[in-house]
Amino acid sequence: MTVAATDAAPRQRLLDPIARVSEILFGLIMALTFTTTLSAATAAREEVRTLLVGAIGCNIAWGLVDAVMYLVVALTERGRELMTARAVRAAASPADAYRILTDAISPMVGPVLTSGDLERVRLALVGRRDLPPAPALTKDDWWGALGVFLLVFLSTFPVVIPFLLFDRVRLAIRVSNLVAIVLLFIAGFVLARHGGYNPWRTGLAMVVLGVLLVGIAVALGG
Repeated sequence: MTVAATDAAPRQRLLDPIARVSEILFGLIMALTFTTTLSAATAAREEVRTLLVGAIGCNIAWGLVDAVMYLVVALTERGRELMTARAVRAAASPADAYRILTDAISPMVGPVLTSGDLERVRLALVGRRDLPPAPALTKDDWWGALGVFLLVFLSTFPVVIPFLLFDRVRLAIRVSNLVAIVLLFIAGFVLARHGGYNPWRTGLAMVVLGVLLVGIAVALGG
């Protein structure tokens, strides 16, 4: 049950490495759908500038979408927690309250909790006098949304900076692709550390998956 930690939840989501790596991957793949369409043989500097503007603009737009959805999810989760707390307080019997709490707890955690554990949570919720009348966004939610936007937006730059540093388009494309491969590998490596997988295999798998996703997005006109 997470109602008691509601105020800390936005900050925990903001610092959640899995969610943050996912945001970076999203922005990176979006940028790659632009940079991989350049032709090293025929692309002119004007075409490169147009592409860079498009890539940055696209990630700004999607960063805003992701930030708004972050707020929507935060508000929805807080509302669900509040509903759970009210249901526990209004339960006809402790057994009914236990079932409500078990349904709200992670499937991995719920089965190992004893009736004593559930009773302590039930009593804590019944005794609370600070439950809000309705779910509302907090300052941490807004900071979290800003963090999501910046992650998606800033993840564009590692793959577009080579086009700003090198006049030779062919060299810029090669450096950009190399940077993208390294970032995809690092993202997979980090996710594996938190998911209990083999970091090296997962890093390589993320590179393959990222290339496939970029290819699909480009083929579909993304």
